Amino acid sequence: MFTMLTITFITILITFIVMFLSTLLAKKTIMDREKNSPYECGFDPKGSARLPFSLRFFLIAVIFLIFDVEITLLLPIASTMTSTNIFSWFFTSLLFLLILLIGLYYEWFQGALNWS
Repeated sequence: MFTMLTITFITILITFIVMFLSTLLAKKTIMDREKNSPYECGFDPKGSARLPFSLRFFLIAVIFLIFDVEITLLLPIASTMTSTNIFSWFFTSLLFLLILLIGLYYEWFQGALNWS
């Protein structure tokens, strides 16, 4: 128990030392307006350095990621069919697919999948 506590303390201590050293060494000492600008050529930029981002694209990307993760949860269902009761396997997979379909229809009827 004592060795585990010592190792934990040493790990936390080393972590804080590295974090403190990185904040000291990474500080910029010269704060120049031209160096802080997006272009270091000496000229003021004509427009914004950032492009506008469509929130519709972000919403569709998040929905894609959610359903992509759920597909990875569906893959092991086929391999567990032989090791479980067929009724419980069928009921569980049917319930999971039903929840996915309800979520998809909800997003569809809310208009999140329309790109207009």
